[in-house]
Amino acid sequence: MTATLLKVTGLKVAYGGIQAVKGASFEVQQGELVSLIGANGAGKTTTLKAVTGTLPFADGRIEFMGRDIRGQGAWDLVRQGLVMVPEGRGTFTRMTIVENLQMGAFVRDDGEVDADIDKVFAIFPRLKERAKQLAGTMSGGEQQMLAMGRALMARPKVLLLDEPSMGLSPIMVDKIFEVVADIHKRGTTVLLVEQNASRALSLANRGYVMDSGEITMNGPAQELLNDPKVRAAYLGE
Repeated sequence: MTATLLKVTGLKVAYGGIQAVKGASFEVQQGELVSLIGANGAGKTTTLKAVTGTLPFADGRIEFMGRDIRGQGAWDLVRQGLVMVPEGRGTFTRMTIVENLQMGAFVRDDGEVDADIDKVFAIFPRLKERAKQLAGTMSGGEQQMLAMGRALMARPKVLLLDEPSMGLSPIMVDKIFEVVADIHKRGTTVLLVEQNASRALSLANRGYVMDSGEITMNGPAQELLNDPKVRAAYLGE
């Protein structure tokens, strides 16, 4: 039986008097790639921030590996295996690529960090070529690769990706989605938040549609991809 690693029930998040997330519920099972799609401002990033402990929420329940995680800090959740690559990448610009990857392993106390850096370099050969380069001198796409590699260094049980294709060239967007698919095939459970609905659903096992802070549709990704309402609203058809 497949285990449910992340379960969100009735999540409500408010900014001042504005209700940004209005009772959202979804789950991610072990081994899945789940896509959460929606327009800009739908509440997707707010949801991820609440899930990862960087934003308090007003109501609802968030369970990770069967345990209520409300009130836990992001550092605690990373240590447990709930790891997010934030929108905008957030690399340490004055550190080298290797130093950024080492920072991704700051919660670990084992002796396998160097071996895992080699694994990241196998996924991202471009990072290996630039191992001693400062992150701030890299292109946006290269920094996105680095942010994803840094997150993998924490050995996530669930990897949350927030808009990984945003602001990238078409060629780099293709590369990033190839890498997301590869990471999933290597065994990492992924929750992918994306405005690029077509690409996100093409990769996913299941999908959820968020609109104005609410989950309005969900189901197998291929069914959502072929749904006339989804195609009209998010695929420009």
